[in-house]
Amino acid sequence: MKIALSVALFAGTSVLPFAAAHADEAAPADAAEADNAIIVTGARGHTQRSVADSPVPVDVIGPAELKSTGRTGLKEILGNIIPSLTMPALGGGGTSASVRPIAIRGLSGDYVLVLVNGKRRHTTSLINNLSRVSGGSTPVDIDLIATSGVGRIEVLRDGAAAQYGSDAISGVINIILDNTAQGGDVSITGGQQYKGGGELYQVAGSYGAGLGDGGFVRLAVEAKYHDRARSVAEEIPYVYPLVNGQPDPREASADHLLAGGYGRSNRDKIVNTSYNAELPVGDDTTLYSFSTLSYRNIADARGAYTAAATGYGGQATGSASSVLPQIYPAGFQAYRRIWEWDWQAAVGLRTKLGEWALDVSTSYGRDAVKLGAENALNPSLGPTSPTSFFMGRQKQDLWVNNVDVSREFDVGFAKPLNVAFGVEHRWERFQNIAGEPDSYRDGGYVIPVDGTPFGQLYGGRSPSPGLVSFTGTSPADETSISRNNVAAYLDLAADVTKGWFIGLAGRFEHYSDSAGNTFAAKASTRLELAPGLALRGGVNTGFRAPSLAQTGFSTTQNTVTIIGNDRVNTISKFLPVNSVAAQALGAKPLKPEKSLNFTGGLTYENGPLRLTVDAYQISIDDRIVKTEFLGTASNGGAAIAAILQANGVDDVDSAQFFTNAIDTRTRGIDVVGEYSLDTDSLGTFRLSAAYSYNRTKIQKVIDNPAELSSLNVTLFGRQAQRDLVVALPRSKVVLTTNWSSGPVRALVRATRFGGYTESSNVAASDRTFGAKWIADAEVGYQLTPALDLAVGANNLFDAHPDRNGLIAWDGSGAYGSFAPFGLNGGFYYARVGFKF
Repeated sequence: MKIALSVALFAGTSVLPFAAAHADEAAPADAAEADNAIIVTGARGHTQRSVADSPVPVDVIGPAELKSTGRTGLKEILGNIIPSLTMPALGGGGTSASVRPIAIRGLSGDYVLVLVNGKRRHTTSLINNLSRVSGGSTPVDIDLIATSGVGRIEVLRDGAAAQYGSDAISGVINIILDNTAQGGDVSITGGQQYKGGGELYQVAGSYGAGLGDGGFVRLAVEAKYHDRARSVAEEIPYVYPLVNGQPDPREASADHLLAGGYGRSNRDKIVNTSYNAELPVGDDTTLYSFSTLSYRNIADARGAYTAAATGYGGQATGSASSVLPQIYPAGFQAYRRIWEWDWQAAVGLRTKLGEWALDVSTSYGRDAVKLGAENALNPSLGPTSPTSFFMGRQKQDLWVNNVDVSREFDVGFAKPLNVAFGVEHRWERFQNIAGEPDSYRDGGYVIPVDGTPFGQLYGGRSPSPGLVSFTGTSPADETSISRNNVAAYLDLAADVTKGWFIGLAGRFEHYSDSAGNTFAAKASTRLELAPGLALRGGVNTGFRAPSLAQTGFSTTQNTVTIIGNDRVNTISKFLPVNSVAAQALGAKPLKPEKSLNFTGGLTYENGPLRLTVDAYQISIDDRIVKTEFLGTASNGGAAIAAILQANGVDDVDSAQFFTNAIDTRTRGIDVVGEYSLDTDSLGTFRLSAAYSYNRTKIQKVIDNPAELSSLNVTLFGRQAQRDLVVALPRSKVVLTTNWSSGPVRALVRATRFGGYTESSNVAASDRTFGAKWIADAEVGYQLTPALDLAVGANNLFDAHPDRNGLIAWDGSGAYGSFAPFGLNGGFYYARVGFKF
C-alpha cells in the first residue's frame, strides 16, 4: 500500500531514490518510485522509512528542481520551492542587508536545524543585530554550500529537538551531498535584471570517481559573480548645499540617484566547493568523509550621504555635517565589504558490533568574516580621514563528536522494534575582534567657520566619532566566548500492528553556560484508515539554546534618530547580556527558548492523484529578542545615560541588549494536491498546487525589570512586536506545471505572496502592502544526450511591490523594504549544461 507523503513544502519537485541518481537525471518515471524513496532525516537505525509512510511530513527535493531556476544560492532556490520559507528584500541594516536572513513558518531561521549528510552544520558568525525581520538571529547560511554538490535535500516539517537537539523547533533541513560514483557535469548560467544591472555569471560542475573497492569520491565546485542591480530609488533634488538660498550650479551635472542600496545592492563573488567520499574497509565497515569550503567577497552599497542640507522633499538630512566636502564634495555612497571563508570537514566510521550498528563521527566547521568599509570616512578625523577601513572580524566555530548505536528487536509487533541511542559532544566558540582604530575613534576635528557654504552651515561643530556609514569594532566591544555541550538520546520506533506506527524519542542535554540542562521528548504515529488513506501526527517538546553571539555580541554604532523633521545622529551601544552595564539595566543571563509542538495530518492517494493536509501549532516560551534602544529622549532619556555612565559606559546616548522577553504561538496549515498525467501525443504533465498559511500571536511580554520599574521605559515596543506577527506574508500559494515531451521540457510556476505590513511605533505610520502574483518560467531542450540548453525568467511579468508611503530623504522607500520577492522586478537567464 502506498500513501503519499505531504509535499506541502515544495511544488513540482523531483523525489529521488536514496541512490541519488546523476545530478541532472530526470524525475522518477512513475509515482511508485517516488513513494518508495528512502529518507534518512527523522529516522534512525536499521528500519529506514520511505516518504510514503513517514509519520511526519518529510519532503525530498531533487537536483533537477534545484537547477531549474536562474536564482543563485540555496536560500533563494528553496524560497522559490518551499511555500513557508520567505526572505525580506531588505530586512534591516548591518550585515543582514548584505546576507539576507530567512524565516520559516513565520519564525526566524534560528528555529530550523540544518544538517549536511546528517551532521550538524555550524551557524554564521554574522549576527542579524540590526535586522527587523528575524532580528538577532544567527542561522546557518546555506548559500555557502555548492548546489552542484547536492544530491537531494530532505525537509522535515516538525519539531525534532528530541532527536537532534537545539534549534530543531520548526523543522530540519538535511542537505545530502551527491554520492554518484562516476561521471561529471558542467553548467554555465548567465542573466540580468530586465531594467539593467544585476548581471549573473555562474559556472558549476561536479565529478565522481571510484575509490578503492566499492568506494567513491564526488567533487563539486560552483563559482559565481552577481552584480548589484540598478537602484529603484527616486532621484533627490539637491546634492550640494544651497548657495545663497539657490541651487548650486553643479547640480545640473550631478548624479541625483543617491540610494544605490535600495533594491539588490550586493556585488557578490562566491566560490563554493565540496567533496563527498566513502571507502569500504571490510565486510561491515565503511570509512566516510565530506567537506565544504567556500569564499565569499561582498561589496554592498549601504549608507548614502549628500552634502546638501536638505534631501528629498526638502527634509533635513541632519547628517550632512559629516560629509566633508574636501573628501566628498557631492556626497558619497558607502560600501560595506565582507570577506568570508567558511568550511566544514567531517570524518566517520560505520561498522557492526555483533547485532548492533555503530556510527562514530567527528566534524569541525568555521565561519570567519573580515568586515570593512570603502568609499566612507571618519569625519572626526577631518579632511585627512582615510576612505577605506578594516572594521573587525567575527568568527564562529563548531566541533561535534557523535556516537550512534542501533539495533532491531523482535518483540511480537508487526515489525521489529528499532532501538537507537547515542551520545554527542559539542564545543563552540564565537569571537568578535576589533578593527583598526580609525574605524571607531574620535579624532576631535572641529569644522572651521569660513566663507564656504559648508562652513557657514556647520562651522564650529564636531562631527560624530567613528565611521558615518558603518561601525568598526573597538577593543571595548571585543569578545571571545565558548561553551561545551554533552547530550544523550534514546529513540524507539515500531509498527505495532499492520498499518499502525508509533515512535518515541527523548533527549537530555547539558550546557556549560547559562543554557544549563534541557530535556526534550517526542511521540509520533501514523495510522492507515483504508487503502490510500492515512492519518499521521505527533507531539513534541523542544528547545533552542541561546547562541553565543546573542550572549557575547557587543557593538557601538552611530544611529540616526528622527526628531521632528531632523535626522539627528546619536551613539548607541549593544551590550553583552552578561556585562555589568546590561545587568544594571535589568539584563539576566539568557536561558533556552522552550517549545511545545503539535502536528496532525491526512494523506490520500488514488493513482496519479495525491492530496495531503498537515496542520500544526508551535508554542515558544522565553523567546530571545532585542530590547528597544533605552536612553532615547522618549525611552528613559538622561536617567538611562546616568546608569550607563555609573557602570563604565560613557559617551553613549542609548543602549540595548538581548533578553528572554516574550511567549508566542504559531498556528498554520500546509495543503497540497499533486497530479501526474502521461499522454502518448502531448507528453508528461506533473501538476501541483501548494498552499501554506501561518499566523503568529504574542501570548505574553515580560514586565520591565525591577531596575527600570521607576522609569518611563518601553522594553519591547509596538514596532518590534508587530514585526514578529505581520512583517511577513501569512500565506503563500505555489502553482506549478512541469511538462516534458521527448527532448523538450517546460516549467511554469505562479506564486502568490500574501500581504504584509511594515509597522511603526505609531499606528498611523504603518504601511501595508497587498498580495502579489509572481510568475517564473523555464524552457529546456536536450540537444544531445550530453548537451542541454535552457532559457527562463524569474518574475516573468516584472511585478513590483505596491508603491506605498513616503519616500525617504535619499529617494528610497517607495516600495517599502520587506517584499519577499525583491524590489528589482524581472530577471532573465540562459543556461547550458554538459554531461561527461
